[in-house]
Amino acid sequence: MMLAAILEPVGLGLCTWGSVLAMVACVLPTWRVTAFLDSNIVVAQTIWDGLWMSCVVQSTGQMQCKVHDSVLSLARDLQTARALTVVSVVLGALALAVTLAGAQCTNCVRQEALKARAVYAGGLIYVISGVLVLVPLCWMAGNIIVDFHDPKVPPSKKREIGAAIYIGWAAAALLLLGGGILCCSFGRAARSSYVVEYPNGDKKLYV
Repeated sequence: MMLAAILEPVGLGLCTWGSVLAMVACVLPTWRVTAFLDSNIVVAQTIWDGLWMSCVVQSTGQMQCKVHDSVLSLARDLQTARALTVVSVVLGALALAVTLAGAQCTNCVRQEALKARAVYAGGLIYVISGVLVLVPLCWMAGNIIVDFHDPKVPPSKKREIGAAIYIGWAAAALLLLGGGILCCSFGRAARSSYVVEYPNGDKKLYV
């Protein structure tokens, strides 16, 4: 049980940061950014494409953003990324509530067996949340790389991987790692107790 008391806050901390980064990646408009292909040309503006809006940043520093008018008008990878990322954020909030209910530092659940199962369920939900973040990130990054090397795509339409995708990858890594640690805290070795018998006949239970 002492090991579980160490693993739980570590795993929960990693997952919490992962959920925060997932929300940041979901909101940022820098999923796809303009590719600078010719260093001899002074680019007057930079284009950002996000899940919810597109932005144009002028060389003077002025920025104009426009929210996407219709979900159906978006590319398929953007539609999928928007849906899965939102579901991942919601699952992260659910996993936080479930994990805190079974954590050693709370008294929401009294029975030790139920507390362990709640933490395991929370860790499993966090793992699913991390997978849901990772799938659209890899899909969109793959499409960006393919279009970048496709000679049929005009240079003005080529994009590069934006900062939001890198933040999303970090979020997925934290969610998967933290969720795995929470699931490991459910193991018998992490929550086992043992009895020490002294020469005078006294017994003491250690957890």
